[in-house]
Amino acid sequence: MKINVKQLIANVLFFKGLSEEEIDGIHRIASERHYQRNQMVFSDGEEGAGFFLVVEGSVKVFKMSPEGKEQILHILGPGEPVGQVAVFAGVSFPANAQTIAKSRLLFFPRRSFVDLIQARPSLALNMLAILSNRLREFTVQIENISLKEVPARLASYLLYLSDEQQGAAPLQLTISKAQLASIIGTIPETLSRILSRMSAKNLIGVNGREIRLLDRDNLAALAEHGRLGDL
Repeated sequence: MKINVKQLIANVLFFKGLSEEEIDGIHRIASERHYQRNQMVFSDGEEGAGFFLVVEGSVKVFKMSPEGKEQILHILGPGEPVGQVAVFAGVSFPANAQTIAKSRLLFFPRRSFVDLIQARPSLALNMLAILSNRLREFTVQIENISLKEVPARLASYLLYLSDEQQGAAPLQLTISKAQLASIIGTIPETLSRILSRMSAKNLIGVNGREIRLLDRDNLAALAEHGRLGDL
């Protein structure tokens, strides 16, 4: 099904409440870029000359440690912006972005977009809402990785994903288990063991990339307190 790009733009939180004429103006400053799977969109330290909006496909935002370990910060899909922090702070990109599927993105040049903000200050308020939500996600992620054990991190992420998918049953993992392991700061082998143990305790049911949350109360307890053996 062909995606209506202007409708997609109009539905992005950044641009909520704008008139059709203003959406047309935003669409005019954007250029389409097409990427193959596993293609870099931008690199850590690269000049933030503009930001992106995912139209089709998906993009992972990640950091690399000096030892070469990847830590995924976000997985972003259609309708989600990528790289906006660097653009509005006037600094270089603080992380890497790479497609994890064949993707189609819109690119918004920094200068042209800043001009739009100056003409329509409500855009800045909309952007603050998105940046605040990303900050909340980072805070939870940092707390999980630094203070919680792997089972608690996984339980927290599954509950977060359930909220994101509005309680869908089953949850649909749109990423690989290796990418999920990176998000929660572990390795695929450990993730597989924890998934098996959580299944054995009837907390979840796993079928490929489908995960059913069978016991939300005990999952929440696990997310809070952190040990499978305590349940």
